[in-house]
Amino acid sequence: MELPRPFGPFMLEKKLGQGGMAEVFRARVFGASGFEKVVVVKTLREELLGMPELERMFLEEARLQARLSHRNLVQAHDLGVTEGRPWVRLDFVDGVDLSALPLPLPGEFARFIGVELALGLHALHDAKDEAGRELGIVHRDVSRKNVLISRLGEVRLADFGIARATQLREQTRGGVRKGTWAYMSPEQVSGRPLTAASDQFSLATLLVELITGTRPFDGATPLETMERIREAVAPALEGVGPEWISPLRRALAKEPAERFASSREMRAALQQSGAVADELALADHLASVRAVPVTAIAQTRID
Repeated sequence: MELPRPFGPFMLEKKLGQGGMAEVFRARVFGASGFEKVVVVKTLREELLGMPELERMFLEEARLQARLSHRNLVQAHDLGVTEGRPWVRLDFVDGVDLSALPLPLPGEFARFIGVELALGLHALHDAKDEAGRELGIVHRDVSRKNVLISRLGEVRLADFGIARATQLREQTRGGVRKGTWAYMSPEQVSGRPLTAASDQFSLATLLVELITGTRPFDGATPLETMERIREAVAPALEGVGPEWISPLRRALAKEPAERFASSREMRAALQQSGAVADELALADHLASVRAVPVTAIAQTRID
């Protein structure tokens, strides 16, 4: 697709990423009296058009994400079909994802990111439909590249393309488990049913990485790492301060029932474990240490 180009109500400006199902673009939307706004447009890949099941999945996921409105979640605002291609309009986050930040992070910044992500996950896990029934959403890919930090130090969890609600049928093409393998929980690696506790395990894995620069179950190969995760033998957590040990070990428990009762409870434990920075301090840190220019990055992993 040659850019820039008009696409329905948008002017597509730049391709931000591509995955197995979708493409993501930075775009502008225009209105009366010179109004314009930078947004993110996610579309089904052109070669997948005409496949009803994939089109249905794309639209179901967009409708699911549109139910979520929280300061720590990238939100979907509307969806439509242009030139036969379904699309969804998402928040644009002007900043970087966590994979762009040098590690390790000072403890107070890692703790702030963890507290904010746990709050967003609680909103995700607690989401209900109009009748008050729980949707049973599990994100399934809490990883560095799916955490966006804005210029103002806001923390946003992105990429709900693989999130699953209990009322949606499991859709894993080719038998490939969805998610970033290095952050998976033992039950996810093993292909067992997932609950909100799986996201706690992934968040704890991410926090160990932010604090120490390495993940707790990393092996020499992806296969070895996945086997270590499956066994979930309590890691040594070298380089992690003693104040972190209790909440991290609980969230990294092999059995979901041994983890926190909710992400809200995990958030409280993280808050009580030591000093927590705030948005302004994180924004200052981002400005002082970034190795690459702060650019517009939003939902760059999309399959």
